[in-house]
Amino acid sequence: MRSTPVMAAPLEKVRELGVLRVGLYTNNRPWSWEQAGKPAGIDVDLAKALADHLGVRADIALFLADEEISDDLRNVVWRGGLLGFQPCDVMLHVPFDRQLMAQEDNVVFLAPYYRETFGAACAPGIADCEVPPVQFHGRRLTAELDSIPDFYLLGTFGGILARDLTHVPTGYEAVAALAEDKADVAIASRAQIEAAMADHPDAGIRRRNSPLPAMLSPGWDIGIAVKENSRTLGFALEEEISAMAGDGRMKAIFARHGVEWRPALAAQPTAS
Repeated sequence: MRSTPVMAAPLEKVRELGVLRVGLYTNNRPWSWEQAGKPAGIDVDLAKALADHLGVRADIALFLADEEISDDLRNVVWRGGLLGFQPCDVMLHVPFDRQLMAQEDNVVFLAPYYRETFGAACAPGIADCEVPPVQFHGRRLTAELDSIPDFYLLGTFGGILARDLTHVPTGYEAVAALAEDKADVAIASRAQIEAAMADHPDAGIRRRNSPLPAMLSPGWDIGIAVKENSRTLGFALEEEISAMAGDGRMKAIFARHGVEWRPALAAQPTAS
């Protein structure tokens, strides 16, 4: 007999069950990771705040990223994973991208809550972190494997920096390597850079202030996703996220993890 998969719940069902199941990426520090056997991070704190607002308990489900964001949305939001992973009521840390929205019919994208960008950080031994990156040739460079910073260092500037590059599992670890004298320059997301600097306040890590030349990604908004038939839940969460952005609670959550909150571009009012 074929079993019927458990579906993600809309707002009324979430309140009836008393649980909000939230899907978060694992190994995604400072957003979500496992610390001392428990989920931790910015998105974990946000998930708990959203559950509290609904008067329910947060059930955090950490999952490994698949090859494509479409795979993650299928496994986490609208169908469930092949190995028994049950769908979540909401997924956080989803790119709020118009092209992605157009191709995903089974989910609704809502509540952009942060604007992310890529940047660089330097160890104390680097005299000037603002120089053109080609001048980092011969230095120990590090970035997350198979990431945009990885491709940037491998392919930009004629590939001159490729031999200087060492890969690590995450962008946070790339920046933390500066504190451990395992690297001189790291390319990572701004949140990863700020969180690692906050966690190593005496290491003398410096963040590059100027943009990275020839970086293809100008930045991106991060939001949430719910199943297409769970719009009532999505709208309730979106309303609370907007309230948190307006009254300082969002900024406070980010600050607890050493990250400056930056509002998503899509969440800012446009001039009439």
